[in-house]
Order: sequence, then structure tokens, then C-alpha cells
Amino acid sequence: MNEQTSRRRATVHDVARAAGVSLATVDRVLNGRPGVRAATAEKVEQAIQSLGFSRDLNASLMARSRDLKVVFFIPDGSNEFMDSLAEAVARRQSQALADRMHLATRRIRALDAGTLAAGLDGLDPKACDCAVIVTSEEPEILEAVDNATRRGIAVMTLVSDLPGSARKHFIGIDNGAAGRTAASLLGRFLPQGGKIAVIAGSLHLRDHLDRLAGFRDVLAQDFPDLDIIGPFEGHDAPAETQALVAKLLAEHRDLGGIYNLGAGNAGLVAALEEAQRCQPLRVIAHELTAPTRAGLMAGSIDVVLDQNPDGEIREAIAAARAFALGTGRSLAADPIEIGIFLRDNLR
Repeated sequence: MNEQTSRRRATVHDVARAAGVSLATVDRVLNGRPGVRAATAEKVEQAIQSLGFSRDLNASLMARSRDLKVVFFIPDGSNEFMDSLAEAVARRQSQALADRMHLATRRIRALDAGTLAAGLDGLDPKACDCAVIVTSEEPEILEAVDNATRRGIAVMTLVSDLPGSARKHFIGIDNGAAGRTAASLLGRFLPQGGKIAVIAGSLHLRDHLDRLAGFRDVLAQDFPDLDIIGPFEGHDAPAETQALVAKLLAEHRDLGGIYNLGAGNAGLVAALEEAQRCQPLRVIAHELTAPTRAGLMAGSIDVVLDQNPDGEIREAIAAARAFALGTGRSLAADPIEIGIFLRDNLR
């Protein structure tokens, strides 16, 4: 930042110059609109922080007579990716307070629809403007989302969608495309055909169902010589996933590949490392976490499909602000980019 800029308030023009992007790109990032690559959005965010740029939300928020309050409901337990989401919320709390936004996180037991539904039902619209939820697709959740919407609370889904509900917006990757990508990669890894075991966290999760559907479609169309074993549910639990993988490896000595479209990857890696195999096994998993990174480095996992938790939380906060300030109608449900990581391109 030069001396002239330091003496006056930074503008969007300053941000654009510092980030090396256009004004239109800065506007998209500030207003949570789609069409900006994650790396570009991060450059804009860094320029905003280094310049001390104020997004001028105070006037709009003061017209509402109180600050904006957003509650994130994120599953607790052994899922490292969910921890990454919660950590991303925590990292943005200070900046959000400067923008008169209060972010709160409630950790609930994974796949506990009753507790999440009760949490949504207990939200007071006088104390909560927006709820962001990671959830399975259960009747009580759909009802709770609809009830919260009627009370004036904007509900958004994160990672896994609820397309049949009254939710306002979905933030996440195109999970069907993720499944198709996994199938395309495994088809190329295994040109001779064979068996592929598929493990899901829960078939009540829309993101897992969409990944499975995309995976099946590509195998049926392009790689008919590959046979699916499963899907099996590991409930995103490392111990359960480890036992399941160990059983599969013992019962199917000719297994050519594994697609873990859920979590529990610490268990997946442990089972693979313990197995004694003469032939290589091709493995694809989701989310770049400590266990999957270790699996890539060790060679037990070939590819990790990632969805950038920090980027998703940034998008969620921007969308919540847009709804609170009356600009939510312009939001498009463009998905988060899918990151594809091998051992060779680990960041």
C-alpha cells in the first residue's frame, strides 16, 4: 500500500489493483456471486485485509436496527472435514464482527436428525437471521427447515443439499460430477476391468446418493467391465470403515479398486496399510484432510477429490449477508469447484 492510499479510505479500485483482478471480480467476491475461482477469491480477500478495506455494510445493517446473526450447525465426531468447516467459521469470526455479523457454531452428533431438527425449531427469528446446516435427508429435518423458513429464518444447506425443502440456497460441489469423476478415473486406472467396492457414509445423505448415482452412470456407460460391490455404509466412522475395508479385502482377493465417497478415511488408510496384497489397489477418497494426505503420500490412496471448506464458509457468509440485506434473489446455485489431488500436486 503506497503513501497516498494509506491517507485515504481504500476503495474497490484499490482492491482490484492490489489483487490484480477486474472490478467485476471484486464485486462478485464482495457480494458472494458465483463465477470466481477459489484462488482468485483468496487473492481478493487478502487484498481486502492488507488494505483495510471496509465493505460498507454498517449503514445497511443499521437500517435493520441490529447486527446480522448466523448459526452454523456442523456435525461433531471423528469426521476431519467437518472439523475443517468449523475451524473455517472460527477463522472468520473477527472479520465478521467488524462487518456487524455474529457467527455461531453448534456441533451436533453426526447423522442425528432429531437433535438438528430440535435445534432448528429452537431458533428465535429475533436472534437468528440465517441457519446454515449440514444434514441428512430425513422427514423431521425437512419439516424443521420449512418451519424455520416460515418464521423468517433463511436456511441454507452446506455440503449436502435438501432439494425438496424450503431452503434458500445450497453451497457445495456438484456431487454428481464428483461421482462421475471418480468413475472416470477408476475406469482409466483399471482398463482390464474387475471389481470396485463402494463405501458411503450414509445413504440418507443427499451428497452421498448423488455421488453414487454419478459413479454408477459413468461405469455403466463407459466402463461396463467394472463391477460395483456395495455400496456399504461406514457411517463416516474410522473404526467402522476400517473393519469394513478389512473385511472386503479379505473376502475379495481380486478387488481392483475402492471408492470411499464418504468420510472415515483414517480407518480406510489404516486398513489398506495393514493389508498384505500382491497386486496394487486403486483407491479414490474425498476431502483433503490429514488422513487422506497421509494416504496420498504413502501411496495407499491414488486420488482425493476435495471441496475447499474455507471457500464454502466464505460463500455461506456472503450468501447470508445477501439474504439479510435483501439481495438474495440474485444468488445462483453455482457449485464449489472440485479439487483433484494426487501425491504429485499436494499443496
